[in-house]
Amino acid sequence: MKITPLDIQQKQFRIKFRGFDILEVDNFLEQLAISFRSLLQENAGLHEEIKKLKIETQRSKKREKAFEQAMSNSQKALEQMRENARKSADLVVAGAEVVAEKMLTRTQNRLAQLHEDIAELKRQRIQIEVQIRSIIETHTKLLEIGKEDMKAMDEEDSKVKLLKKSETTSL
Repeated sequence: MKITPLDIQQKQFRIKFRGFDILEVDNFLEQLAISFRSLLQENAGLHEEIKKLKIETQRSKKREKAFEQAMSNSQKALEQMRENARKSADLVVAGAEVVAEKMLTRTQNRLAQLHEDIAELKRQRIQIEVQIRSIIETHTKLLEIGKEDMKAMDEEDSKVKLLKKSETTSL
């Protein structure tokens, strides 16, 4: 059975012939009731404080769990971001390698084309040199023929002059 301060204050004892001093018992019971009330209030306050602390502990545990979950999610997101960044970097590198390979191929093709062009220009130069030599030789022959013709004409002119002179002197 649960005793309250009111139970203590209202408790009546039977009086016997040689019993206790009623006033002293009543004062003691009054003091006991006051102390008991105080202890009950303190106990109720402590129970209230315990409830609050339990609630706060539960909230703290929930926050801690949420924080741990957030940290875990953040770590997963960070790992995901790292993985994505690595994949992205790999793609960029692969793309750069493809571009570099294409550039190298184009450069090699252009170099081969330039070598072909240089070889063609050398062939053309040789051909032009041959043609120019041929023209020079032809003109040289023509000049020589022209000189010979001039000599021949000069000789004929000389003969004609001699003949004319011999005719004019013979006449």
